[in-house]
Amino acid sequence: MNRRQWISIIAISLAALIAGALTSQWIYKTDLASDPAIKAFFANPWQTPDGQSVDTEQWRGKVLVMNFWASWCPPCVEEMSTLDKLQAEFKTQNVLFVGIGIDSPSNIREFLEKTTVSYPIVIGGLEGSNLSKQMGNSQGALPYTIVINAQGKATSRKLGKISEEELRKAIKSAL
Repeated sequence: MNRRQWISIIAISLAALIAGALTSQWIYKTDLASDPAIKAFFANPWQTPDGQSVDTEQWRGKVLVMNFWASWCPPCVEEMSTLDKLQAEFKTQNVLFVGIGIDSPSNIREFLEKTTVSYPIVIGGLEGSNLSKQMGNSQGALPYTIVINAQGKATSRKLGKISEEELRKAIKSAL
């Protein structure tokens, strides 16, 4: 190859590199790179245990701590006081906890009559269980906690009971 051909190859390679970098920035800024499961979370027609629709659009732009749980799951119930405590602690820092109950609405309502939490609880049912699997919970076990930063990217996942220290660290890294 002659010198002119080498210069052409280098110029084309450099142009491709710059175009790729600019395209990746555009994809990130326009939210086209978001996790499909997170998009599905926002698109799902969630309801509260008393049947009210939930507008998840108001949750966008916040650090979300999504906790998949069930009233019949002892570790789920045990960690709820920690989740409630940390919701109060981080509320002013644009952090929102959301409990996704993988249980019947009547069981969740009955449970919440005895256990008060300060964060929203939505009915997950089978769709919630499937969403949990799409978000990395391949076993479908409970509890399952996932932290999503304000840009809509999962930054932490935990299958099983999460400790206060683990969750605090995960939230701080997502802020």
